[in-house]
Amino acid sequence: MHSAMDPAARSRTYGGFLHLEELLSLQESPSGHHDEMLFFTAHQIYELWFKILLHELERARDAMLADDVPWALYCLRRVRVIERVLCEQIDVLATISPGSFQQFRGGLYSSSGLQSAQFREIEFLSGLKDPAHLRRDDLTDAERERLTRRLAEPALTEAFDMLRVRRGSPDLAEILRSEVIDDDLGRLAEALIDHDEGFSQWRYRHVRMVERIIGGRDGTGGSSGVGYLRSTLAKRFFEELWSVRGRL
Repeated sequence: MHSAMDPAARSRTYGGFLHLEELLSLQESPSGHHDEMLFFTAHQIYELWFKILLHELERARDAMLADDVPWALYCLRRVRVIERVLCEQIDVLATISPGSFQQFRGGLYSSSGLQSAQFREIEFLSGLKDPAHLRRDDLTDAERERLTRRLAEPALTEAFDMLRVRRGSPDLAEILRSEVIDDDLGRLAEALIDHDEGFSQWRYRHVRMVERIIGGRDGTGGSSGVGYLRSTLAKRFFEELWSVRGRL
């Protein structure tokens, strides 16, 4: 007879290495409704992708602070691809019918995707720092601590500005006027715009998905739903990098 696998050996298996037993036990369907499992799992997956985005954006920021443009570009390329994945995942949530969502919506109580601390961290790290988010009463102590740290540390916008100053404050319009950009600051500026655009596309797709499912009704967690989400569509991380195009 085979003896039970010892913990050390189990940790070297595929399931053990990925902690699959624990991971796969985290998906819930409190009401037992068919689409509830999808709803919970999709949002957990979003939070995992947000974790990776923070990891890559932080590394890109640190690379810029260290004058390592190639490494910053390496990380930002991955960020853009992940943001495409986030957009594609909207299509999965959009398969939940309006009637189906109403069957388990009440079980969400006061929870809302707007309460995602990692989402706010991405905004802070990218350059949209709003201290008002720190005053929310739905934050845990750990979440408030993370947002406080993100508020105090350099954002991507600041890291790019400092790098530009160290390079002699070149005119971005002059750099971007080239038909083929061969300047590393120019390539970095375009990579940051890619991130900004990618996140904006996700916001837009998310608004449309929510509108498709709940229409103009108030959202969960006390939000105004689609009305609030629409008001965020004009947000941008890198205003100067957008406006400079008007001077080309």
